[in-house]
Amino acid sequence: MDSNEKYMKEALKQAKKAIALGEVPIGCVIVYKDKIIGRGYNKRNTKKTTLAHAELIAIEKASKVIGDWRLEDCTMYVTLEPCQMCSGAIVQARIKRVVIGTMNPKAGCAGSILNLLQMEEFNHQVELITGVMQEECTKVLQDFFKDLRVRNKIEKQLKNGLTEQGQSLMEN
Repeated sequence: MDSNEKYMKEALKQAKKAIALGEVPIGCVIVYKDKIIGRGYNKRNTKKTTLAHAELIAIEKASKVIGDWRLEDCTMYVTLEPCQMCSGAIVQARIKRVVIGTMNPKAGCAGSILNLLQMEEFNHQVELITGVMQEECTKVLQDFFKDLRVRNKIEKQLKNGLTEQGQSLMEN
């Protein structure tokens, strides 16, 4: 197993922590000198803030370990292509390389919609590797949303059933 797969597996472990909270399973780790110095998983709903993306949480933790906002010699491993906010933070943190599990054609800004990580106009460009453990990263997301649709359907049916029972009682 190469180091990209090794660390993507760690990012997937983080994504699975998000599932336990009912969050969209996105996980991230940041590596410096072959050591994980930052970990994060999606906590937007739990923390009730747009800023609780896996990448931002991992950047904050890594910056504390390094003792600087510059993460110049670090590699980020993330299960899903970063959005515009996270891509901007990656560039601002001057992360050297980003390894992505699966792309995000609806919101990705590392090549799908835009590529903010490699814009020549910015003062920093990021090395990019995509498709590492793509099947596994995609499956975690697909399974989560499939389960969510089933849960939502059951909840709706239960709610409708209770509403009908309540109306029936009111009529009698």
